[in-house]
Amino acid sequence: MWPVVLLFLGTTVPLFAQSQAFDVDALLRIARIADPQLSPDGRTVAFTVQIIDLENNRKPRHIYTVPITGGTPRRITDAGNLNDRPRWSPDGKRLAFISDRGGSAQVWLMNPDGAGARQVTNLSTEAGGVLYSPDGKNLLFTSEVYSDCPDEACNQKRLEAEKTTKVKARSYTRLLYRHWDRWQGPRRSHLFVVPVEGSAPKDLTPGDRDVPLFSLGGGDDYAISPDGQEVCFVMNAEPELATSTNSDLFVVAIGGGELRKITLNPGADNTPAYSPDGRYLAFRTQLRPGYESDRWRLAVLERATGKLHQVTETLDRWVTGFTWAPDSTRLFFTVEDRGRQILQLVPVTAGGARTIISGSSTVNDVRFTPDGKTMVYTEHSSAAPAEIFQSTSGGTPVPLTRLNDALLAPYRLPGFEEFWVESADKAQIHSFLLKPHGFREGQKYPALLLIHGGPQGAFGEEWGYRWNGQVFAAAGWVIVMPNFRGSTSYGQKFTDDINADWGGKPFDDIMAVADHVARLPYVDPEKMAAAGGSYGGYMVNWLL
Repeated sequence: MWPVVLLFLGTTVPLFAQSQAFDVDALLRIARIADPQLSPDGRTVAFTVQIIDLENNRKPRHIYTVPITGGTPRRITDAGNLNDRPRWSPDGKRLAFISDRGGSAQVWLMNPDGAGARQVTNLSTEAGGVLYSPDGKNLLFTSEVYSDCPDEACNQKRLEAEKTTKVKARSYTRLLYRHWDRWQGPRRSHLFVVPVEGSAPKDLTPGDRDVPLFSLGGGDDYAISPDGQEVCFVMNAEPELATSTNSDLFVVAIGGGELRKITLNPGADNTPAYSPDGRYLAFRTQLRPGYESDRWRLAVLERATGKLHQVTETLDRWVTGFTWAPDSTRLFFTVEDRGRQILQLVPVTAGGARTIISGSSTVNDVRFTPDGKTMVYTEHSSAAPAEIFQSTSGGTPVPLTRLNDALLAPYRLPGFEEFWVESADKAQIHSFLLKPHGFREGQKYPALLLIHGGPQGAFGEEWGYRWNGQVFAAAGWVIVMPNFRGSTSYGQKFTDDINADWGGKPFDDIMAVADHVARLPYVDPEKMAAAGGSYGGYMVNWLL
């Protein structure tokens, strides 16, 4: 069994070292590590790295590999700006991936050392999100196509017409015309399957619906059964998408055919994953219809009987992601808890959850070797960007990547401090605090309150590439990050308390934090400011 592991991330630089101010230029040089994928034999981890190329105004992403026993990571892609989504073949002899090396994003195959690259798709609408079928015969991927087009020739013609037309206005006759950060155009995301040896891809989800459904985090919204014969995916089939969150799980044969709905929940269901033995289908679910910020639970569906287990029903925290244990008897899942993201374990048929990794950090991307003895995951914190770690049951976690050590050597990145204050109605409000670079006792500094967006979101012990507290602190500010009412990771009631009250309880919470900060001996109460984006921008205007 896995022991409890307490991890507290930080840089390897000694505290007494001379340090530079960690400014935005340093932030933009960070190697952004993501998406670790274990080979079927459990010996190699493939992952992606993005390093911003400021000089050429590009964000190239490449694929690397590293032995699970440790060693120097090796970059295995060179061509193109996009090399993403590495997925191992079941025999471990090939990697499927998405690359734009041929001029557009398409599905490619290559050897584990990067040699022998071969293009599989050549679609005008491009490709993404590739998965290898467990039987090794097919590749599943997504493409944004015109829903009324029956073939590639039609899509190509429509794309060309769209590019050449002089009419650039958008015309909408129904909602939802925009969701989060993207406009709804005439194209829809569909799931396609193509044989590994190549041929014309087949559209598995034709029609005027997005598959997979656009969702926030948690994993893929589609999966292939262990026998390679069935595809499970997420789709919202409701007539009015603007007022519905009722996404459901559907299944279809890998060769195409009838789409069959297998969940009945009126709220949202997403991120399906088959158990390794094929008996179960786990997924995240929200029970309240129409509410995007309901608690995300972890559910398990028995495929043969249709029996549903709500395995985290008693846990008042959001499930943010999960992975199956290789023996199909347990689920490892991540949850937000008071500004951290921790890893827990629960039996497949429900029961008491047990903490596996906990600390002042964010844990994600958990993977297991076939024997279940070794775990690979990413971890980051306010003081350290994401790196990949390996942990063997009973052993000390070991970093597999140290791609940012040399870059971070000139800097000292302190972790967040934290405090609690009482709001006007006696609610307890949690905040993170970061003192300015070069802080000296006896001096007073200006304070900046950062207001998070969402509004149902939270500041946490995580590395940010946009609102990075270290960069603000380097400019000489005391940085304060309050998690006011509406924030996640403090229980669902705390999250719900912002509803229909955007300028009420959250305002009281923020002002209680501001009053506390103004009394700190190192803060100049005459030099306090607030900044935020999205709901944070709304609240800054409300404060003014």
